[in-house]
Amino acid sequence: MSAETGEPTSRIVRRALPAASNLPLGLHPVLRRIFTGRGACEPEAIDFSLQALLRTEALSGMAAAVALLVSAVCEAQRIVFVADFDADGATSCALGMRALRACGAQYVDYVVPNRFEFGYGLTPPIVALVRAKEAALLVTVDNGISSLEGVAAARAAGMKVLITDHHLPGLHMPQADAIVNPNVPGDDFPSKALAGVGVIFYVMLALRAALRSQGWFIEQKIPEPNFGELLDLVALGTVADVVPLDANNRRLVAQGIARIRAGRAQPGISALLRVAGREPSKVVASDLGFAVGPRLNAAGRLADMSLGIECLSSDDPARCSAIAGELDGLNRERRSLERDMKTQAIEQVLAELPETGEVPHGICVFDPAWHQGIVGVVAGRVKDLYHRPVVAFALASPDELKGSARSIPGVHIRDVLDTVAARYPDLLSRFGGHAMAAGLSLSRAALTAFTAAFDAVIAEQVDPLALTPLVYTDGPLGEREMTLELARLLNTAAPWGQAFPEPLFDGEFEVSQRRLVGVDHLKLQLGLAGRSFAAIAFGAADAPWAEARRIRAAYRLSVNEYQGNETLQLVIEHAEGLPNG
Repeated sequence: MSAETGEPTSRIVRRALPAASNLPLGLHPVLRRIFTGRGACEPEAIDFSLQALLRTEALSGMAAAVALLVSAVCEAQRIVFVADFDADGATSCALGMRALRACGAQYVDYVVPNRFEFGYGLTPPIVALVRAKEAALLVTVDNGISSLEGVAAARAAGMKVLITDHHLPGLHMPQADAIVNPNVPGDDFPSKALAGVGVIFYVMLALRAALRSQGWFIEQKIPEPNFGELLDLVALGTVADVVPLDANNRRLVAQGIARIRAGRAQPGISALLRVAGREPSKVVASDLGFAVGPRLNAAGRLADMSLGIECLSSDDPARCSAIAGELDGLNRERRSLERDMKTQAIEQVLAELPETGEVPHGICVFDPAWHQGIVGVVAGRVKDLYHRPVVAFALASPDELKGSARSIPGVHIRDVLDTVAARYPDLLSRFGGHAMAAGLSLSRAALTAFTAAFDAVIAEQVDPLALTPLVYTDGPLGEREMTLELARLLNTAAPWGQAFPEPLFDGEFEVSQRRLVGVDHLKLQLGLAGRSFAAIAFGAADAPWAEARRIRAAYRLSVNEYQGNETLQLVIEHAEGLPNG
């Protein structure tokens, strides 16, 4: 445990490899080791083709959903989407609108709640906005599975309701006309990790097939749409929502990235990549997660996600560029707010640590001046630092708090909140989410009681080993394997992300040179078996190992491009000082 910040000390652990693998023998041996270490031992696990995608029929509720949409399209009914206010919701909404218009739908519109006025999900006030648009069919994307009152209000107003969502349902299901969600009880879809954008993509595939079978495209003299053109939206929403990249999600993301690299991205995604300084022809999954996604999310956090939806649904490059510039400005503002709030949150944690320095099992932080749209980011940052589940709260009103929770592997945060709600029925006014992230509301007066209950429930449920942050690596590389060619191969070999992490290696190095770059980054020259390697460690200027002459490091191979030249660079994710000798 660090004496200065209280955060736990990580440990480097090598991934266990299965005894057998059926991957092709011609695969690069390092890549073979990496895939098997992630449980991808069969050829289909690394088949990223469209043909390998899971079929739409396995999703429960699909027939009813398609029947609603076919009627709405063929009868020229008004269809209104209700979207969530994050990147998954924005991509879901843009994809749904693009797909329906390509299928010949004449009236397609959307509503996205402003989080500061309406909160999350399909609520009766949101239904009133949809009703004002004279909708016959209301379609939720990336929300709705917990919206019992909203669905009831919509149906009472005479609307049909189709829910498409991926979040876990509560004890009771909304009485919608159709529900498509791989996580509802009884659903047989093999992948439970679909993001909201993946769910609506599957619904649109099924709709297209139904319209084709009844001769709609021929009758209307419109070309049958190629929904492969929408896979860049699927890739962006899937990566940005940090859902596990299981085999099916890897296919969706890989296909979307391939379209971006080929110059076939939606104008809005191209514009967002440009303002983020990313080259589309070289884009990887992390660019979507750390460059494009945050700029989209900034709209929902600080303003209105309709700005992001407009960027993704417009075909006018000039308009998309202008909106992307606005989103970039919002993201800069978001980063500034986040820095200040993170500093205050850490000060709170340190001030409340006991003399032993022991960090609680669950951490809650709150400041009445904090921005409601940024607390989720702050919760994630504090979680990363202390390796504990964290809830960060902001004021929703003088008497009510809204919190965003972020968790660690081994602690299902929605299940924790479920237990708290069952044990203390009057504590939480509402909550929802999934394994790694959740949202909740409670009265300001209940914060102290919730903090104690949150910590106690996690202490009961968590394996103590899960509270020690382990750095899992793919083992060592020989000095002859550490090449620019291997770095290039790994960069594009698969979409890396949640539950399918980017390759990470470990080794012991002599530190021959070090210098500070930027504010707190270390540029290093590392020696191994007579060879020298350039390396960088971001934010490591004050790390305990920063002055060590020998280190054990967990590192990534990266391609460093400067003035048109590419060189190998090691990116150090974690290091430990070693005795000299």
